[in-house]
Amino acid sequence: MLVQKIASLREHCPWMGALTHESLIEYLIEEAYEVVDSIEAGASGSDTSDELRGELGDVLLQVVLHARLAEEQGRFTFDDVARSITEKMVRRNPHVFKPDGSLQESFPATVEEIVEKWDAVKKAEKPERSDPFEGIPPHLPALALAQKSLDRAERAARSGGPESVGHAVAATEVPDSEAALGDFLLGVVAGSKERGFDAERALRAAVRRYQGRDGEAT
Repeated sequence: MLVQKIASLREHCPWMGALTHESLIEYLIEEAYEVVDSIEAGASGSDTSDELRGELGDVLLQVVLHARLAEEQGRFTFDDVARSITEKMVRRNPHVFKPDGSLQESFPATVEEIVEKWDAVKKAEKPERSDPFEGIPPHLPALALAQKSLDRAERAARSGGPESVGHAVAATEVPDSEAALGDFLLGVVAGSKERGFDAERALRAAVRRYQGRDGEAT
């Protein structure tokens, strides 16, 4: 139903008809953050069921719009998108599914086993990829980029990759709670501002150095 409604809007609504993949980028990012806001509000005790349902619908709208644009260009359809992600989930989760999509007779007992199988499948899909940081979106917010990079390095070493990926990072002693950690990070940003430094840019540059990509701009 939604797919058909979007097709009609693209045909009969001048504003909707003028949208492009590029012009939709800001909306996709904004809607994703609004979902995050709704989830975090719910975690604090508020009943955000209606709000979350609406925000998820807004994200789905972005997916349908992008698929419709691609269909108009003769590239792929929404059904192709759904089929592709379904096949990927079957392929990436052999601990749950057989190759034909039916369920396995037994399932792994630990998260570690699941992560190991997931990583093995990803490596088999792209054997030419030797850089564990490849595929991490470079325009992630700096904190997310740093955490993702450290996680990738740890998983690469755990799966038989090099003993160390990136240069050594000395972990700084941090507070004992997330609330205190948040205050600590806010203080770092405040101190950076007083010194005239851009904390986001500084961390992004540090992550690039860690990844061995000092000369690359993002």
